[in-house]
Amino acid sequence: MVVLKFNLTYLLITHDVWPEGPQTINTLTLNYTIDMMMGELYVMTFVTAIKITLDFLKEQRRVTDLEKSQLETELLFLKSQISPHFFFNTLNNIYSLSVEKSNKTPKIVLKLSELMRYMLYETKGKKQTLENEIMCIQNYLDLERIRNGERLEVDMSISGDIHDKEISPVLLLTFVENAFKHGVNKNTGNVLIDIRFKVKGDFLYFSVSNPMPEFTVHKDNFNKASGIGIENVKKRLELGYNKNDYKLSFKNKKNIFVVKLVIKVT
Repeated sequence: MVVLKFNLTYLLITHDVWPEGPQTINTLTLNYTIDMMMGELYVMTFVTAIKITLDFLKEQRRVTDLEKSQLETELLFLKSQISPHFFFNTLNNIYSLSVEKSNKTPKIVLKLSELMRYMLYETKGKKQTLENEIMCIQNYLDLERIRNGERLEVDMSISGDIHDKEISPVLLLTFVENAFKHGVNKNTGNVLIDIRFKVKGDFLYFSVSNPMPEFTVHKDNFNKASGIGIENVKKRLELGYNKNDYKLSFKNKKNIFVVKLVIKVT
């Protein structure tokens, strides 16, 4: 490149090929060659730095997109696990009633179909309106009231402005379903399930409480807050929300198991 530059300058522009140099030259010298190479080296270094920076940014963008895609795939997988788990428990209940030839079976099947329609067609997005989620929970409660009859008492309260609020779909239903699974199905006699929704600012304060299972083996397992549903929700919260956007806690007080969730709903 230095030889080419020297000859083109000398033949086409001027015989003074190095006007900024210490002396006039008309032949290729070592000093001229070194000076020109240093100048070209600066240009090459600058261009190389730009190329490396652009390649780095491109790779970072690719890694970020890949991580985002993996998170979305995992979230979809976790969400897809909820419905089978929920329907499996409910179908077991319907089977028991059908064996007993209970008159409650048709009503439960109808309520279950409404829940299936909601979960299949209304929960495909990342977020769902809080109103629809509460309506879904109410449908589930209607189903449980039909199944359990007078022995079941549900105290549900809603306060604050629930309009124009959004939350991950079928997130709260998992806690409610878990309360019935352990607090109602594993207890005899009358059972009280307490559910609270309170919207304050950008956050929803949600809680659900149920009596502990009567049998010791169930108590020990339930104290660990384990199971597919609960672990699923924990993972969904970790992947779908920032750490400052939610707080999940479990408490066992006077033989009452309480789940509390504070979560951002904007």
